[in-house]
Amino acid sequence: MKILDLGCGIDKYKAKTATVIGIDQVDVPGVDVKHDLDKFPYPFKEDEFDMVYCSHILEHVKDLTKTLKELQRITKPNGIIKIRVPHFSCGVTYRDPTHVRFFSYFTFDYYSDKCFYAPIKFVVKKQSFNFTRTAMTWLNGWLNPLLNAFPTMYERFFCWILPTSEVLFELENIKSR
Repeated sequence: MKILDLGCGIDKYKAKTATVIGIDQVDVPGVDVKHDLDKFPYPFKEDEFDMVYCSHILEHVKDLTKTLKELQRITKPNGIIKIRVPHFSCGVTYRDPTHVRFFSYFTFDYYSDKCFYAPIKFVVKKQSFNFTRTAMTWLNGWLNPLLNAFPTMYERFFCWILPTSEVLFELENIKSR
């Protein structure tokens, strides 16, 4: 199995039984390929990766659709793209001046069969809120399942009262061959 960690920084994805390639635009320990993530194409072959891991990077890219098209190109058919991004209700989302977009539980529905005019298509396999506050980790056991049971209600009425840290997605790459 071959995994790409997009925007890995110094904390590259760890996998015991896979090759992990870290790509970032900064040259720090752990980065295998230095590349500006807003420049296309990425220096990889088509269908090269079984999985792409994107942890807190997609909120920084200038063009999300172009980035996802590129990830679709380099990910094998039925490959997985795992995404972690800050939820729009999280204070860090607005505090970081390098964030160029915000994410909702439903953001990637735009890139699925739920949206007939989407420029690219993925199967949205999983979506979930991840309420992680260092001082309140005891809440995770019951709060995460509650938020995920009622995502529309949570985002519409409660996210500003009890903000969540991040939202997680798992997309399956669908390609026509």
